Amino acid sequence: MPSNLICIGAIAGSFGVQGEVRLKSFCTEPTDIASYGPVFTEDGQTSYKITLTRPVSGGLGARISGVTTKEQADDLRGVNLYVDKKKLPKLPDDEFYHADLIGLAAFDTGGVELGRVHAVHNHGAGDLLEITGPSLKSALLLPFTLAVVPTVDLAAGRVILDLPEGLD
Repeated sequence: MPSNLICIGAIAGSFGVQGEVRLKSFCTEPTDIASYGPVFTEDGQTSYKITLTRPVSGGLGARISGVTTKEQADDLRGVNLYVDKKKLPKLPDDEFYHADLIGLAAFDTGGVELGRVHAVHNHGAGDLLEITGPSLKSALLLPFTLAVVPTVDLAAGRVILDLPEGLD
């Protein structure tokens, strides 16, 4: 996948019988998914223009260019949608895109490398960093809070973790 692409949503399936799709938006404001211009598939080879039609249960109804039948819409179920990172708004210094965090080296406050940020999860109660590495028996899931992650240094490619008692 081209490194400049950021996932902003996914096609959750068809909606109706005339080629409309159900979109799951990963944008802070869900309707922004249609405002970034064409969206791309993961390989960056296929692009779609999105026209939102209505809110639907679990997402947004939309028409996407080139899709005119329910069967075509069904075939796109599960396809993630990406935009060039340059089209996204610049974030304040204390906010980060998940894609910027994944792959960063993770160190404890004593400077010992624990592993890398493998993924960022959000199950509704806030972001969790998944840290994996050869020195860890199993993956660590840590809340992405200032108390646990006091330093994120994108330029140096690392995060500093202040591990909760019992994990260090």
